Amino acid sequence: MVPDESPSDTAEAGAADDAPNRPDDAPNQPDDVPNRPDDAPDRPHGDTSDRLLAPGDDSPADLGDVLLYGVLGGVAGSVLSFVPFATVLGGALAGYLCGGRPADGLKTGAVAGAVMTLPFVAVVGFLLFFLGLAGAPAEFGILALLVIGLAAAYTFGSGVVGGYLGHYLRGKL
Repeated sequence: MVPDESPSDTAEAGAADDAPNRPDDAPNQPDDVPNRPDDAPDRPHGDTSDRLLAPGDDSPADLGDVLLYGVLGGVAGSVLSFVPFATVLGGALAGYLCGGRPADGLKTGAVAGAVMTLPFVAVVGFLLFFLGLAGAPAEFGILALLVIGLAAAYTFGSGVVGGYLGHYLRGKL
């Protein structure tokens, strides 16, 4: 005798055919974890440290980029010189635009700081020489050079700090 197929047996077989085709070796992920590509590095859930950077941001910046964005940041900082901490803003703009590694942000900020320092030293030196301070006693000249040197170091240093902050912000924004 041939066994009869009952309707319940055919219903179960049809339900198994309706299941989505999934390979047996596919990992089961919880619903709250987004799907990641197979080549994604293993990192803890919620770690987005490298997804915020643009492609190629981890590679070193070219010297031409460092100089170009440094000059651009220096000009921006000089134009914004009436704003407090304009030297940091100019360096931050340069570091943000350059990308690359943190050392590249420092280099770009240094170029921006040097570009911002040049007009300052030229204007102050011109004013000191042509306003009659050239005939002043030597002590006043030494004091004036010390003040110019400290102001130039502040301008240059804050451009470097701004370059680092700009690079940091590039990775976070």
